[in-house]
Amino acid sequence: MQVPVHGAPTYCYTAGKPLNPAQPTVVFIHGVLCDHSVWALQSRYLAHHGWNVLAVDLPGHCRSGGEAPASVEQAADFIIALLDALGIQRAALVGHSWGSLIALEAAARLGARASHLALVGTAFPMKVSPALIEAALNAPEKALKMVNVFSRSTLVSPLDAGFWVYGAGLALGRRVLRSNPQANVFHRGFVACDSYAGGERAIAAIQCPVLFVLGMQDQMTPPKAAQGLITAARAAGKAVQVAHLPVGHSQMTEAPDQTLLALRDFLT
Repeated sequence: MQVPVHGAPTYCYTAGKPLNPAQPTVVFIHGVLCDHSVWALQSRYLAHHGWNVLAVDLPGHCRSGGEAPASVEQAADFIIALLDALGIQRAALVGHSWGSLIALEAAARLGARASHLALVGTAFPMKVSPALIEAALNAPEKALKMVNVFSRSTLVSPLDAGFWVYGAGLALGRRVLRSNPQANVFHRGFVACDSYAGGERAIAAIQCPVLFVLGMQDQMTPPKAAQGLITAARAAGKAVQVAHLPVGHSQMTEAPDQTLLALRDFLT
């Protein structure tokens, strides 16, 4: 589905289902150098089990036009504008990595309009190695290979489907990078993660339950890097759930069923 947001076309995967005003809505937000496809299993399942699904391509990424966000705050404003454009008054937000920070900031700004918040592979602060930021700018192929090594606990498909998950990750990253010749979305996304300073303020401001889905072998956002947010959320009296998965940073593809079950149980 294409939706005009801020004068530019925005692509949202809905699993072929039209939006139903009688159903709740969940928005899936991808991370750096990704697109809606990383949520394939989770978004399709929920779309066929009573949810409106909006698995979005962020602006300037793949099928979405517009200027690629240069900050978490800009991206959060976009998510809110997307909901407004579709007339959706309330939604659950699910984000991975950079997308988790976007979901967190958007949920804080939405207040009671956010029904649930799920943070997958999150951390705060989400600092990025200066060497990786520099490589993303000047040697993106090198940085892409680094990220795909650090992001995974296995090179074998968890579904025994015979595909090469490392190669699939490289192919997706290359496709996303090529989709926007006007901006290096790899470097821009990493800088946005590294510079975001509003996590503690945002977690205190949310008005909904929050789920943390963390990979125990995650080298990009180690579980201990999310502990500050978890502690702050509990200290503020939020309803908090934490799911620990025996995988790396690519939770949705390394542990697709476990990630789906954690999200399904939380949302329902």
